[in-house]
Amino acid sequence: MRAGIALGSNLGDRNAILKEAISHLQSLHEEGEFLVSSLHETEPIDCPPGSPLFLNAVVELETSLDPVILLRRLQSLEMASGRPEYRGINEPRSLDLDLLYCDGMSLRISGLELPHPRISERSFVLTPLAEIRPDLQLPGWSHTCLEYLLIISNK
Repeated sequence: MRAGIALGSNLGDRNAILKEAISHLQSLHEEGEFLVSSLHETEPIDCPPGSPLFLNAVVELETSLDPVILLRRLQSLEMASGRPEYRGINEPRSLDLDLLYCDGMSLRISGLELPHPRISERSFVLTPLAEIRPDLQLPGWSHTCLEYLLIISNK
């Protein structure tokens, strides 16, 4: 299954943290092409005042892991990077990993919704995603990733 993962960091050595996270994600990749966007610096959105800028990226990998198991692996990577288990909403963090999609799967269970419900509203996700998968159209979407990026860019 092809899985898309958003990466973000706004604490510490953001570049090094994301490069290390990408390396860990590559170890989960099983076959085919491992896609990695470039790093994009973005303003914090809905974060506490004075929050530092983010670095964001998106990775797409091939895995046989169940989405719930994959999410747990992502959460373990976040914890290993120093992210506290309990924190305030949208507080600065060394590493934030969001499972965006798993192929054309639609899933809604406690703690996981696929595709991620806010991808099409977030330029910090759409910009790197459109870089690696501009024609991606997920379940429930009426546009491609690139089209959504153009729509929100023109608002």
